[in-house]
Amino acid sequence: QVQLVESGGGLVQPGGSLRLSCAASGNIFRIYAMGWYRQAPGKQRELVAAVTRSGSTNYAGSVKGRFTISRDNAKNTVYLQMSSLKPEDTAVYYCNAEITPIADTTSTYWGQGTQVTVSS
Repeated sequence: QVQLVESGGGLVQPGGSLRLSCAASGNIFRIYAMGWYRQAPGKQRELVAAVTRSGSTNYAGSVKGRFTISRDNAKNTVYLQMSSLKPEDTAVYYCNAEITPIADTTSTYWGQGTQVTVSS
């Protein structure tokens, strides 16, 4: 069974920084793209950033230049370094990954979400 477990959320003042982590565990054969999504109250879930297995990245325009996504394939972990945080970054952040489990087909997996609140 494959699981994604996020950590690193919390309360931060505007202009501050946070680092989110998401570790995949279980019967994993290979992990392809990994990413972070967020969902603010009353809004649809949106892509924040994604990274391919080879390290190519993609960012939402609203976070480009402030957030950095990275991954450690040896640890099956993806990170999101968030800087210059704004109140509008407040949301539940979800980890997402395309994973092929051992002896199974590739599927999309989601973490449970971690709250990020940007407020003074």
